[in-house]
Amino acid sequence: MNSRIEEIRQAIREFSESGSQAADLFRQNFTGKNGSVSKLFDDFRTLPKEEKAVLGKLLNELKNEAAAKLEVLSSSAGLAEKTNRNEDLGLPGDSSFTGSRHPISIVLNRVIGIFNRIGFTIADGPEIEDVWHNFDALNMPESHPARDMQDTFFVQMDPGFVLRTHTSNVQIRVMEKQQPPIRILAPGRVYRNETISARAHCFFHQVEGLNIDTGVSFADLKQVMLTFSREMFGSDTKIRLRPSYFPFTEISAEMDVTCMICGGSGCPVCKGSGWVEILGCGMVDPDVLQNCGIDQNKYSGYAFGMGIERIAMLNYGINDLRVFSTNDSRFLSQFSGINS
Repeated sequence: MNSRIEEIRQAIREFSESGSQAADLFRQNFTGKNGSVSKLFDDFRTLPKEEKAVLGKLLNELKNEAAAKLEVLSSSAGLAEKTNRNEDLGLPGDSSFTGSRHPISIVLNRVIGIFNRIGFTIADGPEIEDVWHNFDALNMPESHPARDMQDTFFVQMDPGFVLRTHTSNVQIRVMEKQQPPIRILAPGRVYRNETISARAHCFFHQVEGLNIDTGVSFADLKQVMLTFSREMFGSDTKIRLRPSYFPFTEISAEMDVTCMICGGSGCPVCKGSGWVEILGCGMVDPDVLQNCGIDQNKYSGYAFGMGIERIAMLNYGINDLRVFSTNDSRFLSQFSGINS
């Protein structure tokens, strides 16, 4: 067997084939299942123990030499194949996926831009809030239904912290620190303990506004709402204010706009009425002013709040609220090129 080992070693060293098939031919002749090196190992198993001790080392050296030669041949074949490819290096590369603004961001930026132009500045506040700023200061005592755990995510029961249920907490914090005139816009994410469905989610985005000054009236509120609606939905848009109830405003109203789908003639979106509700508003309750240290006899003001998801659904004809938070690239890619 010793002489066979030397013969095969010599054959390996003299193997001089080249090209893409050289590695396959070498593997077939030497290292493959039926190759000469593999057959030597088959014969080695039948040798007496005293011969195995001598020849085992030689066989392993032969195996390693064959493996090294095969690696060189494989590398050379791969390089030759790559060099011989008929490639046009002047062609453009593969296109990459271009990102886009999220529809919520698009609508939110539009809303903020409109109110910026009529004198509102941006204010921010915490998303984890104490019950005073989220409820008590807004005329919502402990017995109020909105404070029930079915509606609110309580973070800590004592002393009492919640995930804010609206951005009205920002309005309270501003009024506590700043005397009128105040004209702010409070955008942000809010949380409600609700069942997730096509029309509701456990979190969504709001924009709330507040204007406090001397002589502010409901007529001022109506004019600002009309200006916003026409800038947002078109110059022919009309608004309708319906009496409502909110604990922190008096008087209170819900505002509808003419349906942007049918123009007011009636369709499934507006349920045939020609109107679509988009926000709640009203005059700030004097007790809220007093809670924040503002003279209710000298100052008055209005507040409003709207859900950004609802406006986005109306703008883009979306019928399922959940698509805004699924990160589905097929949905988001539809908004490529929209920068506002």
